[in-house]
Amino acid sequence: MRMGLEIVARAGTVVVAAAVWLLCAWLLARTTVPSVDLSGVDVHTLLPARELARAHRYTRGTELLWVGGELAQLAALTLLAWRLPRAARGIGLGRLGSGVIMGMVVLSTLWAVSLPFSVAGLWWQHHWGLGPFDVGSWLAAQWGSLGALAISALATIAVGVGFSIRFRERWWIPASAVFVAIAALFALTSGWLATAGATPVRDPQLRRDVARIEALEHVGGTPVEVQKVSSFTNQVNAYTVGFGPSTHVLLWDTLLDGRLTRRELDVVVAHELGHVRSRHILKSIGWSALVSPLAAVLVMLALRRRGGLRNPANVPAAALVLAVLSLAATPLENLVSRRYEAEADWRALNATRDPAAAKALFKSFARTSLDDPSPPLWDYVMLENHPTLAQRFALAERWRTRNAP
Repeated sequence: MRMGLEIVARAGTVVVAAAVWLLCAWLLARTTVPSVDLSGVDVHTLLPARELARAHRYTRGTELLWVGGELAQLAALTLLAWRLPRAARGIGLGRLGSGVIMGMVVLSTLWAVSLPFSVAGLWWQHHWGLGPFDVGSWLAAQWGSLGALAISALATIAVGVGFSIRFRERWWIPASAVFVAIAALFALTSGWLATAGATPVRDPQLRRDVARIEALEHVGGTPVEVQKVSSFTNQVNAYTVGFGPSTHVLLWDTLLDGRLTRRELDVVVAHELGHVRSRHILKSIGWSALVSPLAAVLVMLALRRRGGLRNPANVPAAALVLAVLSLAATPLENLVSRRYEAEADWRALNATRDPAAAKALFKSFARTSLDDPSPPLWDYVMLENHPTLAQRFALAERWRTRNAP
């Protein structure tokens, strides 16, 4: 009888936890974007046939590189999980020290395996006229963020191994809280690290536009700076990084080379400030708080029969499990990202009240970045973290019809 009551109590706890998790996920996923109808959007009339063909061919190449890179990393992790544990016993630095060393080997291997595909991607962009083939400049631009990411990953490994030694199978409970704290710290510091070398906006008119849009978006005082990327790419882009005191909007210098009109630049600025107003980076930390316990529990269960993370030899296996989980979670991650990006588009439309400029900007991405306006379904699910050009065009049209005089 007592055992039966315990089972019922545990089942009830699981149900309540699942309900709370789903409620939190629903709250984080909510956006202010209306639904759009794609039935009236024909990409063949939206873009010239030559641009469509170029975008299709370029995208097929990036898809192959992504598939190759994912398979190579999974193969490398499988090999490490099989062979590397033999070396753990000879490190002689204790379980925690050995776990960190194993983690360093795993991270170094993953970087080495992914590098050829990254370089091939850089060459593919160059082949299609999207930038010079300058590996040195590209590596220099990646170095700061890679260092911070490596430190965060090693800290995560140390926490997992250390807490597993201390708390055994319950390690995932306190560790999850620390994982979220690490993610939050990484997001906070990234806001300052990413601005290294960035310069203030020099154009007086653009500065006035930024101040005006900040007031409309109720995010006054957000630093908007220019990041030099033209040494390794011709593509146009901008992004928001950091939160709280580290919040910054970074405009790639390629945005300012004359290919975009002033009105189109205003849409870009309003989109990024829309991310700030919607607190999307803070929401991403909220998603970390939801996902981290699930991932930690699954790692614990997968390694339970092998001694768990208390045995540093299992660090490569844990990395393999996390890689598989990350790949499986990619569709959900992209779905949430597309919702947030669509919300930033909608806020930009509300701020600029210029759907014509937004449509022109979205169309231009087919030329400046060779974005495929209608990628295959698997590509859309696994690779697209922004709405398609067709969806963004439809959203601008929806705003126009809703706000027509």
